[in-house]
Amino acid sequence: MRIFLAGDSSVVSRPRSMAPMTGWGQVLPLFVPGAEVVDAARAGASSRSFVERGRLAWIVQNLTPGDLLLISFGLIDMKPGDGRFTEPFGDYQRFLRRCVHRARERGAHPVLVTSHERRAFDPQGNLRRPLGMYPKAMRELAMALCVPLIDLNEWSAARWRAAGASGTRDLFLHLTPGEHANYPDGIEDNTHLCVRGAVECARFVAGRLRAQSLLPPALFHDLDAQIPDETVEFLDDEVFAQQTAARRVSVTPSAEEAE
Repeated sequence: MRIFLAGDSSVVSRPRSMAPMTGWGQVLPLFVPGAEVVDAARAGASSRSFVERGRLAWIVQNLTPGDLLLISFGLIDMKPGDGRFTEPFGDYQRFLRRCVHRARERGAHPVLVTSHERRAFDPQGNLRRPLGMYPKAMRELAMALCVPLIDLNEWSAARWRAAGASGTRDLFLHLTPGEHANYPDGIEDNTHLCVRGAVECARFVAGRLRAQSLLPPALFHDLDAQIPDETVEFLDDEVFAQQTAARRVSVTPSAEEAE
């Protein structure tokens, strides 16, 4: 059984040079050890760029009947420039629809996963929702196409809100100067997760895969298991670069315009 992941930097498996920044796809195998997880997510990808730059085509070439394809975009779709922006109820849904159709054409099973919310609090401590209408657009499309939906966005918003501005620092990439060799000057990143945050998101995704009977129960590990940070593996930088370059194929615009 294989699970392919199509997504952005929230999903991607990170190299050692970027640790402890972690995508939830990187740690999903810890909860589904009975399945092979193929993390084809790309940092900086939107639904548009993932399709137009041949990354969906690589997945489609490798899908076989019965595989799952988890599709999670939104964090980058809202950013203008560099051929990545999409309107929530326009091109965003159009490119998600393409992912769904291509998976089904191969006999695989698409699953839509809304993006986790950013860590964004106003001065009064209220959680803001900078992803705007993208999660709603994905929910609408899932219903229209009868595609299983894992609403990581709504779950994460409730989780971040409960933890508050202070408690969520331990879930995102917040490091003080000198705390980690990869970030000697420190970092305060309210978009990307650290190991703990990625583990919590992956635990939720795995839990929904099991609850919705999208995978056989025997494939799952104890979803309540504690995952020490040091047990999470990071890709060798050379392997990361090779996979990033290899997991795409050349596509023509005309080929990718067909629905």
